[in-house]
Amino acid sequence: MNQTERYYRIDQLLQERGTVSFQDLQRELEVSRATLRRDLTYMKDRLNAPIVYDRDAEGYRFEQAARGPRYQLPGLWFTAGEALALMTMHEMLESLDTGGLLGPQVRPLMARLTAMLDSASTSSREMLRRIRIIRTQRRRTDSQWFPVIGAALTARKRLEITYFTRHRRERSTREVSPQRLMHYRNNWYLDAWCHKSDAIRMFSLDAIEAARLLDAKAKDVALARVDAELGAGYGIYRNEGLQWAKLRFSPAAAVWVRDEVWHEEQKLEESADGSLVLEVPYSDTRELAMDILRHGENVEVLSPASLRGEISRRLSEAAARYVP
Repeated sequence: MNQTERYYRIDQLLQERGTVSFQDLQRELEVSRATLRRDLTYMKDRLNAPIVYDRDAEGYRFEQAARGPRYQLPGLWFTAGEALALMTMHEMLESLDTGGLLGPQVRPLMARLTAMLDSASTSSREMLRRIRIIRTQRRRTDSQWFPVIGAALTARKRLEITYFTRHRRERSTREVSPQRLMHYRNNWYLDAWCHKSDAIRMFSLDAIEAARLLDAKAKDVALARVDAELGAGYGIYRNEGLQWAKLRFSPAAAVWVRDEVWHEEQKLEESADGSLVLEVPYSDTRELAMDILRHGENVEVLSPASLRGEISRRLSEAAARYVP
């Protein structure tokens, strides 16, 4: 560790332990005796650290109610890349909106990151002012269910949930065995074994209206199986049977789409005129259709005929709304 890091480590050790011997400090910092003596002298003489040697305790400690100039450690300096990484971590933690599940663990980390950012050099702070992360299309999740779900995951217990299925407008009570939490497109989902349907299901946390921890042991499902059943097709929606969608993008859209990952198994084919043919697997059209429709006139569904027909119908219905 560098010199500044050693100052922070010495300060931490004295704050946590009260009194620390010279040998323990040397061992923790992994430095020579001469280097440690220089560090202690610098902290006392230049940084005004109220460090004293307690002969009775045979160690160094901070003097109680010390008088004199204010003691303050030097501010940390971050490179542009390090400051950007810190800012990104800070923003990502805020954007997760974990509520009660990770709150007790995240809050101390957020406090440390904030302190580190506040102590950054002027150039780093200026750069941080000019970074903006925008979070969109995040659905509100009732944070009171996070602790219950978290407890079920860690204790490997079952849950009883009241769930509202939006597309059917149905409310149901289910007993589930949680397998894992997933954060996807700014929203939280729970992969679980549903004992009502006797199968792996994915539940959107914002659609969980109530959750109760049960004493029954959760059914364990290999994550490889969860991936196989929920991760084969496009997006998060799943149905039986896997198909391949073949899409042709105009040259105007191709310049963007060729650098996008729609699916890990996707296939790309460039055309001489600058257009692009993209093939992706899917088992449910809901999410795929939304991504196709956002490209409007710059994409054409080549196959299968069922998907082509669905997109054509939806575009026609949308166009009909604008007829005078």
